[in-house]
Amino acid sequence: MSGRGGRATLIAVAVVLAWLVIGGVAGPYAGRLTEVATNDNAAFLPTDAEATRAQDLAGEFVDRQTIPALVVYERPSGITDADRQRVSADAARFAQVPGVVAPLPPPIPSEDGQALQIVVPVDDAEGEEIGTVVERLRDITGGDRDGLTVDVSGPAGLLADLIEVFSAIDGPLLLVTLVVVLIILLVVYRSPVLWIFPLLAAGMSYALASVFVYLLADADVVKLNGQAQGILTVLVFGAGTDYALLLIARYREELHRHDRPWAAMRTAWKGAAPAIIASGGTVIVSLLCLLLSSLNSNRALGPVAAIGIGATLLVMLTFLPALLVLGGRWAFWPRRPREDQADPRAEHGIWSRIAGFVARHARPIWLSTAVVLAVLTLGLTQLGATTLGQSDLFTQRTDSVDGEEVIARHYPAGTGSPATIFTTEQTARQVAQVAQGVPGVADVRPLSTGPQTGPPEENTTPKVVDGRVQLEATLADPPDSDGAERTLRELRVAVHQVPGADAVVGGFTAINVDTSDAAKRDQNVIIPVVLVVIAVILALLLRALLAPVLLIATVLLSFAATLGLCAILFRHVFDFPGVDSSFPLFAFVFLVALGIDYNIFLMSRVREESVKRGTRAGVLAGLAVTGGVITSAGIVLAATFSALAVLPLVVLVELGTAVAIGVLIDTIIVRSLLVPALAYDIGPKIWWPGRLSRANGEREARDAG
Repeated sequence: MSGRGGRATLIAVAVVLAWLVIGGVAGPYAGRLTEVATNDNAAFLPTDAEATRAQDLAGEFVDRQTIPALVVYERPSGITDADRQRVSADAARFAQVPGVVAPLPPPIPSEDGQALQIVVPVDDAEGEEIGTVVERLRDITGGDRDGLTVDVSGPAGLLADLIEVFSAIDGPLLLVTLVVVLIILLVVYRSPVLWIFPLLAAGMSYALASVFVYLLADADVVKLNGQAQGILTVLVFGAGTDYALLLIARYREELHRHDRPWAAMRTAWKGAAPAIIASGGTVIVSLLCLLLSSLNSNRALGPVAAIGIGATLLVMLTFLPALLVLGGRWAFWPRRPREDQADPRAEHGIWSRIAGFVARHARPIWLSTAVVLAVLTLGLTQLGATTLGQSDLFTQRTDSVDGEEVIARHYPAGTGSPATIFTTEQTARQVAQVAQGVPGVADVRPLSTGPQTGPPEENTTPKVVDGRVQLEATLADPPDSDGAERTLRELRVAVHQVPGADAVVGGFTAINVDTSDAAKRDQNVIIPVVLVVIAVILALLLRALLAPVLLIATVLLSFAATLGLCAILFRHVFDFPGVDSSFPLFAFVFLVALGIDYNIFLMSRVREESVKRGTRAGVLAGLAVTGGVITSAGIVLAATFSALAVLPLVVLVELGTAVAIGVLIDTIIVRSLLVPALAYDIGPKIWWPGRLSRANGEREARDAG
């Protein structure tokens, strides 16, 4: 026995040392993900989207693709000569900034005389360095002075503000996530030692995931953006801690039955690993379903997050067990488990009482909880998926938001970011007339020949490239508003009807429209596929068909209730204008995949206990021994996703809030009450058509007789 124990200890030491070496190599990459991240929305569009085709055509009309920064100066009492001199001086300095495409167009005065606007074309090839260019422009303006306000806005200003937000991921978000997990682990374990093991393993998982994501993004195999990067952080630490809690809880149980830690871990690993692997596999496969998305941004999130879960599974099933074996019983100090052959339910008094309550009132419990969740789904009427406008994108004021509001007060709001129309030379005049007649279009002018030193002139010779002409349509509404999107859709309908025009409409607003349309298509395609995949995994794990159907139904009900409650909170508490078009799909993938996790943890143990005790007794035993650990896991996951609130971006705050609320609903209501009460009420038939349904049915019939 001592020989086997010595070999097990040596193996554990070797595994830990190997992982520490891997961690030393991979660790630095966790802080370098921002280097390979990109946040260009247009790059994420499908290649067949009209906005993408328009962007390709636009490249033929210019030597270099640009993204405009709009520098707007405002004095409510009227622009003075001194202001004009300052603007001219600033413009001269703007032209010298690396990344700015000179010459700059002359300042555009507002009709009311209270504002001046400079369109600063920034080379699109700058990529993430656009943020540096915009920061330099803001340094040159020097901010507000003597009653003259200055803001740098437009698409380049917005992108710069987004880059600044996502730069916080490597620091504050990771720190907040670590602190949250640490506090919860201290509360759960009440040990000054044990928390180290899951936190160290979660950190190792993040480092391993980071190196793979970095290398794949650097090789352009996957597209990493700030949103995926933030989700990767909280997902790895949240899911990793969940898996650790489940394994440690089972290990603690087995320490009561085995005198040697390695023997206890061997049994615990065999008992917990199938549920952990099934849980992680469900999440991975669900995330990989995002590869079916038509949006490159969604396709990027799928493999990035799946890599995170895959790395977490590998670490939690190798590195963590080795650490725990080396820690032995002392890891649980001061509440060290003894080898006393105690019934696992003895340590779970509260959950044993909850199990007893479920047994006495099974049918009323599952009916009442289902009704409560159904009532919460009524809030879905308050949920309106849309493309958030620039002023609605951030949870705090930014320079680009302030500038957008100034532009909207003094100019046609689409100035500086027009819709672009590409049509044949023969039909250009007719297309321009049709476009001008669309409500919401303020002005239509052709891109002229010669150097562009300002907005297109009305009576100039159009520039012709391969028989095509580019028209620029200035919209009356801000380019990221609902009004602009309605106008853009009407504009497309109008110009597409011109015979022989072969018109293509693009631009900033068109990108938003095509992104929203692609998001709706993705929901209709991906959600059914995810449900089918999860059903297959559950059927294989539980060796039944009825149980998977019921589990998926409870998770769907929980998902709908979560969105209903969130819709009410977002509108009436947080005062958000709506949710982004990508929100429902992301919320579904994470809530359903993660929500089904807890049902897997519960029902896999229930099945294990049902083989020994019978179905109804197995339900109660499974609930009693898993209740505490699964609730702790749910709280950890909810808290880690709540950490997304440190990023001042509405879409991530909404996603973090939805996942946190949904996980808590799944943990506290669905998994603790609804599912066990439903399974207890149904009895052995829950395993239909598997053999367990017949065997347990006969056993319970004999017991009843």
